[in-house]
Amino acid sequence: MTQQSFSARATKLGTVALAATLLFTACSGGSNSANDGSGSADSDVQPVTLMLNWTPNAHHAGIYYAQEHGFYEEVGLDLTIMEPSAEVGSQAAVAQGKVEFGISQAESVLPGRAAGMSVEAIATLLPVNDSVLMGLKGSGFSNNPGSLAGLSYGGYGGALETEIMSQLTSCGGGDPASVEFIEIGNVDYLAGLAQDRFDVTWVFGGWDALRAQAERDDVVLLPMAEYQDCIPNWYTPVIIGNATEMAKQPELAKAFLEATSRGYEAVAADPAAGAAAMLSAVPELDSTLVTDAVAYYAPRYTEQGQFGTMEAEVWQRFTEFLVRSGMLENESALDGAWTNEYLPAE
Repeated sequence: MTQQSFSARATKLGTVALAATLLFTACSGGSNSANDGSGSADSDVQPVTLMLNWTPNAHHAGIYYAQEHGFYEEVGLDLTIMEPSAEVGSQAAVAQGKVEFGISQAESVLPGRAAGMSVEAIATLLPVNDSVLMGLKGSGFSNNPGSLAGLSYGGYGGALETEIMSQLTSCGGGDPASVEFIEIGNVDYLAGLAQDRFDVTWVFGGWDALRAQAERDDVVLLPMAEYQDCIPNWYTPVIIGNATEMAKQPELAKAFLEATSRGYEAVAADPAAGAAAMLSAVPELDSTLVTDAVAYYAPRYTEQGQFGTMEAEVWQRFTEFLVRSGMLENESALDGAWTNEYLPAE
């Protein structure tokens, strides 16, 4: 497993990948494979698998903390953490019943449900989207969204990317038709900017943006959360489960979120301990970046109250945005797309 840049577009936005096979490699956790029926030495402990949305990063600190401190065992779970494979991501794996839980994002959950996937968001890792546009001084890019006009945007070519960029440019008084879109895939975003391959890209503020700011003093950031009068907030990343299976075993989802919530609340109180847990499980990560990133995210995990809680208004506005933008035919996918019912009672 190698460290990779972590983009806010971990999957090609606006698309749903369905695959017939699932190949993945365990990253850390218990010794049991997902759904292998082998049980454990203690018959009261149930093997459970969580598939990440990308390589391990600061978003996952609460999970690693909960695992290291035995929170999952305390609720009767033996957790295995896995990375997604090249063939199938976490959402498809959850929908197919290959893993019990996964990490995804609202922009994938809604189209997935529209395509017939039985997936449901059961907690958000962040109550406010931490997506930022990143560029360098000298390109003409600034924290005014109108500055996007005439620049080149490097991304995955997803429909949501195009719509977000167009809306932001328009809100800033620029011409969205003047933005050039370049597909770049998963690359070193900072290197691409420095080499003038593109002027702007989309990353998370608490990961690639932090790394970039540590390496250069000419990084320019435009946080999307500052423009919610123009574009909606949405939940990314989110923890998902299989809606059909969770309805059959609600106690499993509740136990999983009880332990996970404790982990994130502990990291919010002690970011250094959260970073230490991550680095213990994934020592190849950049220790400085992990420490800084966990400290950046720690207060955000619970900034709007209880960890994981989602609001109907946020889901509704984002769904309406996708419908207006032509990424969903109608709002029917929203029905059953999310719930707070498995989170611990406040």
